[in-house]
Amino acid sequence: MRLKRLFSRGGKKAARPDGWQSPDLIVIGLGNPGARYRNTRHNVGWWCIDELARRSGIAIGGGNRHTDLGEGYLRGMQITLARPLTFMNKSGDAVSYLLRRYNATPRQLIVIADDMALLPGRLRVRAQGGAGGQNGLKSIISATGTNEFTRVRIGIGRPFDRGDEIDHVLTTFPRDELELVKEAVITAADAVEILVTDGIDRAMNVFN
Repeated sequence: MRLKRLFSRGGKKAARPDGWQSPDLIVIGLGNPGARYRNTRHNVGWWCIDELARRSGIAIGGGNRHTDLGEGYLRGMQITLARPLTFMNKSGDAVSYLLRRYNATPRQLIVIADDMALLPGRLRVRAQGGAGGQNGLKSIISATGTNEFTRVRIGIGRPFDRGDEIDHVLTTFPRDELELVKEAVITAADAVEILVTDGIDRAMNVFN
């Protein structure tokens, strides 16, 4: 997968597809807005949203000041793809907006996020759980009042030195890790497709 294909940027609002009414699921990839952060470890959730947009043909654009979004179909299901325009530690603002917009519940969320607890390129699918130190997940749990939402976690590895976590997530991958993570983004998109069609138990059996 070529890097430049990962980093599309939303433009004007895309037209809602014929017959589309409201999403069965809302898939949100966490990251930080702006060109400065596009290639950093913290933005692998955005990368996965771009891969899902490519697969589904969903155009991402519009939304509000909190998020870019696109509406369409994935594997025959009505979904919304979203990329927060808030910074990572304010991801809950984007999620709150999406839940209000669609009168949806946290159980309709699939959140894609980076995870330092996993080695670069590793993947985990979970039905619920704590934030594990991930500030975006922490913000979503605080905003929704629950940790019962599906998450797809993409490993980015830990820094060598304790205390360097902030710098670590805001820097780019070395070449050898980047190749592993690009493959993990593809696999994470596969996991989302399984979640959409077959549910959480099947996805966890396949990808964990």
